[in-house]
Amino acid sequence: MIPARTIPWHEGNQSHLTAALRQVRLALEKLLPDAEAQESAYVLEWDLAEPAALDTLCASFELSSFERKILLMCAGAEMDARFGGLYSALNGDGRRAQPTFSLALAAFDDAHWSAMAPGRPLRRWHLIDVGHGDTMTTSPLRISGRVLHFLAGVNGIDERLEAIVKPWRPATQLVDSHNDIAAKIAGVWSEAEGRATVPVIELCGRENEAKRNIAAAAAALVGLELHTVSLRNIAATAAELDLFTRLWRREAVLTASALLLEMDDEVSETAASLMESLTGALIVSTVAPRRSTYRPIVVFDVSRPTREEQTEIWTSALGDNATAINGTVDRLVSQFQLGSTAILSAARQALTNHDPADRLTEQLWNACRVQARPRMEGLAQRIETSSEWGDLVLPEAQKRILRQIAMHVRQRNTVYRTWGFAAKSARGLGISAMFAGPSGTGKTMASEALSTELRLDLYRIDLSQVVSKYIGETEKNLGRIFDAAEEGAAILLFDEADALFGKRTEVKDSHDRYANIEVSYLLQRMEAYRGLAILTTNRKSALDQAFLRRIRFVVEFPFPDSTQRAEIWRRMFPKETPTEGLRIEKLARLNASGGNIRNIAINAAFLAADSGEPVRMHHLLAATRSEFTKLETPLTDSEVAGWL
Repeated sequence: MIPARTIPWHEGNQSHLTAALRQVRLALEKLLPDAEAQESAYVLEWDLAEPAALDTLCASFELSSFERKILLMCAGAEMDARFGGLYSALNGDGRRAQPTFSLALAAFDDAHWSAMAPGRPLRRWHLIDVGHGDTMTTSPLRISGRVLHFLAGVNGIDERLEAIVKPWRPATQLVDSHNDIAAKIAGVWSEAEGRATVPVIELCGRENEAKRNIAAAAAALVGLELHTVSLRNIAATAAELDLFTRLWRREAVLTASALLLEMDDEVSETAASLMESLTGALIVSTVAPRRSTYRPIVVFDVSRPTREEQTEIWTSALGDNATAINGTVDRLVSQFQLGSTAILSAARQALTNHDPADRLTEQLWNACRVQARPRMEGLAQRIETSSEWGDLVLPEAQKRILRQIAMHVRQRNTVYRTWGFAAKSARGLGISAMFAGPSGTGKTMASEALSTELRLDLYRIDLSQVVSKYIGETEKNLGRIFDAAEEGAAILLFDEADALFGKRTEVKDSHDRYANIEVSYLLQRMEAYRGLAILTTNRKSALDQAFLRRIRFVVEFPFPDSTQRAEIWRRMFPKETPTEGLRIEKLARLNASGGNIRNIAINAAFLAADSGEPVRMHHLLAATRSEFTKLETPLTDSEVAGWL
């Protein structure tokens, strides 16, 4: 016996499809009135390493032999010109060159009426579409373009899903901790093979890229591709949701794919419906676990790579440079918690602009800051800082506390990890500070000086966007901010903190109780935050003492005295600004804060520039009157005596 020969899959698939179409065409030609002896179907004399697309599709969707022939009738109309003429002849109308159910019923002995029922595979999975006609049996039938391409060996996602469902292939290798999760997911799927219900996999946390890479790795372990879709891109109407579900379940078979459904924080009926209806390999990416009524759920928490894994990635990415900058990798890992892709990007960015080794450390640090910024976009305002220690005009006691704050941030890793304080207790390790004092006394400038000193990004939190009247929303907003800031351990500046953290009220109703929960949640996040959180207030007395006890540093910013005001005036004008006849000792009598002095100086500079003159005392007097009018504060004669 001569064994069948093996040919390339695409060639064999085309021959297999051609032979199947010929068999259907021969059966249809027998319906012609003048049918004569027709060509015979030939026997395939070769093997395929993998099943032909037609056989795969029929087996996957459990098509009967009759349904298979209807599908081939529709495919023939698109792929073989002889079918069009045949249908026109059988329909008795040259314009009706499409197959119909009535032709199928007449041509095949295994015909059954249920083949065209909505619940049967042909229509349920949108393998064919039924056009408009007088009756069901005479309506034209047409094969889905996606299915036609699959039969021809050309695989690609349905155009109705293409805009929202995207393939995902990892750009980097997984770290060991993430590889372990991928292997466990693959194990869950393997155990469920052959069962009617496959558990939903939930990947929880905010490391979205890591979750995508884990999902892709798990899919690859069981021979699947991964596609991702965001819940917000899926229409929520019942009809559109049903169409998406059916189209994806068809795609999952045709492309051998698993689906990663990425959800927002909010719970929605759409999410619950999809978790129930999207059978097969489904992974849900969410912040916190969700519940499913019917399907079992297996939950995995996904965190950033461990410190050891981050160190390995850095060392590999930097190569020989890692030795030249001994100790830098440890400092980077201590300060920044970046994922694999971000670390590789930061290393590539720094090495591309490679300067001598003594500058590579600075370039790596700045590259890490850049990589950490995207997660904070839209959550807080990043402040470009230029203030330094020398710009602060404060009593020595306040300056000393500010330097202590900077020292605590710099030495956090040594004390907490190397010296073991973190192992004793995880509570109270966050570094927090309260800056209290009247408006314009330098609270924001001090925050900027800390940012410059520590070379960390400073973000101002807009409390109007954080506080919500809806129960639980304030905590969610705060959670997003702290989670995003963790990556770069940025400095968080909560301006006007008493608006959010005022005295906790006596519990009289549910709103009072939840207001206290918000304060407790904030304290909890501050105590766990790796970076520095600064709260500013104009009214320290409005804050709960229990709250203040949990703040590590409290810095009082006093209203400047005449000596300090004189120093502020001396530093106020840049060296490029032309000045003439300024009398600092007279200006220091003005009872104004540093912020007001700055406003006066800038306004005076504009007045002088418009007059084509250097800044003089009369410009400052005019600017002062304008500033005090704005503040609705009386300007006494003693304050401006001797200015002119």
